[in-house]
Amino acid sequence: MTEGLERYYGRGHLHFITFSCYRRLPFLHAVGAKELFVKELSRVRREYEFALVGYVLMPEHVHLLLSEPAKGNPSTVLQMLKQRVSRKLRKKITDRYPAKVCLPAVEIAEDYPQFWQTRFYDFNVYSDSKKREKLDYMHCNPVTRELVRRPQDWPWSSYLFYENGEDGLISIDSI
Repeated sequence: MTEGLERYYGRGHLHFITFSCYRRLPFLHAVGAKELFVKELSRVRREYEFALVGYVLMPEHVHLLLSEPAKGNPSTVLQMLKQRVSRKLRKKITDRYPAKVCLPAVEIAEDYPQFWQTRFYDFNVYSDSKKREKLDYMHCNPVTRELVRRPQDWPWSSYLFYENGEDGLISIDSI
Protein backbone atom coordinates (compact mmCIF):
# COMPACT_ATOMS: atom_id res chain seq x y z
CA MET A 1 0.00 0.00 0.00
CA THR A 2 2.84 2.42 0.70
CA GLU A 3 4.78 1.23 -2.31
CA GLY A 4 6.29 4.18 -4.14
CA LEU A 5 5.61 6.58 -1.28
CA GLU A 6 8.68 8.62 -0.40
CA ARG A 7 8.91 11.11 2.43
CA TYR A 8 11.83 13.50 2.67
CA TYR A 9 12.77 14.21 6.27
CA GLY A 10 15.89 15.66 7.81
CA ARG A 11 16.38 18.45 5.27
CA GLY A 12 15.20 21.30 7.49
CA HIS A 13 12.20 22.00 5.26
CA LEU A 14 8.74 22.92 6.38
CA HIS A 15 6.09 20.30 5.61
CA PHE A 16 2.71 21.07 4.09
CA ILE A 17 0.56 18.21 5.32
CA THR A 18 -2.98 17.29 4.35
CA PHE A 19 -5.02 14.51 5.88
CA SER A 20 -8.68 13.60 5.69
CA CYS A 21 -11.40 12.05 7.77
CA TYR A 22 -12.46 8.56 6.77
CA ARG A 23 -14.18 8.66 3.36
CA ARG A 24 -13.99 12.47 3.67
CA LEU A 25 -16.94 12.41 6.05
CA PRO A 26 -17.38 15.67 8.02
CA PHE A 27 -16.34 14.33 11.42
CA LEU A 28 -14.81 17.76 12.21
CA HIS A 29 -17.96 19.70 11.35
CA ALA A 30 -19.02 20.40 14.94
CA VAL A 31 -17.43 23.27 16.84
CA GLY A 32 -16.61 20.92 19.73
CA ALA A 33 -14.74 18.58 17.39
CA LYS A 34 -12.65 21.45 16.03
CA GLU A 35 -11.97 22.75 19.55
CA LEU A 36 -10.79 19.31 20.64
CA PHE A 37 -8.57 19.06 17.56
CA VAL A 38 -6.92 22.43 18.31
CA LYS A 39 -6.36 21.41 21.93
CA GLU A 40 -4.68 18.14 20.89
CA LEU A 41 -2.63 19.89 18.21
CA SER A 42 -1.27 22.25 20.90
CA ARG A 43 -0.47 19.32 23.16
CA VAL A 44 1.30 17.29 20.46
CA ARG A 45 3.19 20.41 19.39
CA ARG A 46 4.59 20.87 22.92
CA GLU A 47 5.50 17.20 23.25
CA TYR A 48 7.22 16.82 19.87
CA GLU A 49 8.59 20.37 19.69
CA PHE A 50 7.76 21.55 16.20
CA ALA A 51 6.93 24.97 14.84
CA LEU A 52 3.37 25.44 13.63
CA VAL A 53 3.54 27.90 10.74
CA GLY A 54 -0.04 27.59 9.51
CA TYR A 55 -3.20 25.51 9.62
CA VAL A 56 -6.80 25.26 8.56
CA LEU A 57 -9.44 22.85 9.87
CA MET A 58 -12.14 21.92 7.43
CA PRO A 59 -15.18 19.72 8.20
CA GLU A 60 -13.58 16.66 6.56
CA HIS A 61 -9.87 17.42 6.25
CA VAL A 62 -6.96 19.35 7.75
CA HIS A 63 -3.99 21.26 6.33
CA LEU A 64 -0.92 21.92 8.48
CA LEU A 65 2.31 23.74 7.70
CA LEU A 66 4.92 22.71 10.23
CA SER A 67 8.62 22.31 10.82
CA GLU A 68 10.29 19.00 11.44
CA PRO A 69 9.88 18.11 15.10
CA ALA A 70 12.76 17.90 17.56
CA LYS A 71 11.41 14.48 18.58
CA GLY A 72 10.44 11.98 15.91
CA ASN A 73 9.41 13.09 12.43
CA PRO A 74 6.24 14.47 10.80
CA SER A 75 4.85 10.94 10.40
CA THR A 76 5.17 10.36 14.15
CA VAL A 77 3.52 13.70 14.88
CA LEU A 78 0.60 12.88 12.58
CA GLN A 79 0.21 9.41 14.04
CA MET A 80 -0.02 10.78 17.59
CA LEU A 81 -2.30 13.69 16.65
CA LYS A 82 -4.73 11.59 14.64
CA GLN A 83 -4.80 8.85 17.25
CA ARG A 84 -5.50 11.22 20.15
CA VAL A 85 -8.18 13.19 18.31
CA SER A 86 -10.03 10.11 17.11
CA ARG A 87 -9.93 8.40 20.51
CA LYS A 88 -11.12 11.48 22.38
CA LEU A 89 -13.86 12.33 19.90
CA ARG A 90 -15.13 8.76 19.88
CA LYS A 91 -15.08 8.69 23.70
CA LYS A 92 -16.84 12.05 23.89
CA ILE A 93 -19.59 10.83 21.58
CA THR A 94 -19.95 7.52 23.45
CA ASP A 95 -20.09 9.28 26.83
CA ARG A 96 -22.60 11.82 25.56
CA TYR A 97 -24.87 9.35 23.77
CA PRO A 98 -24.35 5.97 25.49
CA ALA A 99 -27.64 4.52 24.25
CA LYS A 100 -26.94 5.60 20.65
CA VAL A 101 -30.03 7.71 20.36
CA CYS A 102 -31.14 8.52 16.85
CA LEU A 103 -28.49 10.88 15.45
CA PRO A 104 -27.09 11.47 11.98
CA ALA A 105 -24.53 8.80 11.10
CA VAL A 106 -21.69 11.29 10.76
CA GLU A 107 -22.06 12.41 14.36
CA ILE A 108 -21.49 8.85 15.52
CA ALA A 109 -17.95 8.44 14.25
CA GLU A 110 -17.52 5.22 16.21
CA ASP A 111 -19.92 3.53 13.79
CA TYR A 112 -17.18 3.65 11.16
CA PRO A 113 -14.16 1.34 11.08
CA GLN A 114 -11.82 4.30 11.35
CA PHE A 115 -11.89 8.03 11.97
CA TRP A 116 -9.10 9.11 9.60
CA GLN A 117 -7.91 8.03 6.19
CA THR A 118 -4.74 6.04 6.78
CA ARG A 119 -2.35 8.05 4.63
CA PHE A 120 -1.50 11.72 4.41
CA TYR A 121 -0.10 14.05 1.80
CA ASP A 122 3.26 15.65 2.63
CA PHE A 123 4.90 18.31 0.49
CA ASN A 124 8.34 19.69 1.42
CA VAL A 125 8.21 23.48 1.44
CA TYR A 126 11.69 24.60 0.47
CA SER A 127 11.31 28.33 -0.29
CA ASP A 128 9.53 31.45 0.93
CA SER A 129 7.43 31.57 -2.24
CA LYS A 130 6.24 27.98 -1.69
CA LYS A 131 5.47 28.81 1.95
CA ARG A 132 3.34 31.77 0.84
CA GLU A 133 1.63 29.63 -1.82
CA LYS A 134 0.69 26.95 0.72
CA LEU A 135 -0.50 29.49 3.31
CA ASP A 136 -2.66 31.24 0.69
CA TYR A 137 -4.09 27.91 -0.41
CA MET A 138 -4.92 26.91 3.18
CA HIS A 139 -6.48 30.24 4.11
CA CYS A 140 -8.59 30.40 0.95
CA ASN A 141 -9.88 26.84 1.36
CA PRO A 142 -12.98 27.79 3.43
CA VAL A 143 -13.83 30.51 0.88
CA THR A 144 -13.33 28.17 -2.07
CA ARG A 145 -15.62 25.64 -0.38
CA GLU A 146 -18.17 28.43 0.24
CA LEU A 147 -18.15 27.97 4.02
CA VAL A 148 -17.46 31.70 4.45
CA ARG A 149 -17.17 34.74 2.18
CA ARG A 150 -13.75 35.91 3.43
CA PRO A 151 -10.80 34.03 4.98
CA GLN A 152 -10.97 36.16 8.14
CA ASP A 153 -14.49 34.84 8.77
CA TRP A 154 -13.20 31.27 9.35
CA PRO A 155 -11.88 31.05 12.93
CA TRP A 156 -10.32 27.61 12.40
CA SER A 157 -7.21 28.80 10.59
CA SER A 158 -4.02 30.78 11.01
CA TYR A 159 -5.26 33.53 8.68
CA LEU A 160 -5.67 36.20 11.38
CA PHE A 161 -2.06 35.76 12.48
CA TYR A 162 -0.84 36.63 8.99
CA GLU A 163 -3.45 39.36 8.49
CA ASN A 164 -2.95 41.30 11.74
CA GLY A 165 -0.71 39.34 14.12
CA GLU A 166 -3.54 37.79 16.19
CA ASP A 167 -2.82 34.29 17.51
CA GLY A 168 -6.41 33.10 17.32
CA LEU A 169 -7.18 29.64 18.70
CA ILE A 170 -3.56 28.46 18.66
CA SER A 171 -0.33 30.41 18.53
CA ILE A 172 1.57 30.46 15.26
CA ASP A 173 5.35 30.41 14.86
CA SER A 174 6.61 33.06 12.51
CA ILE A 175 9.33 31.56 10.34
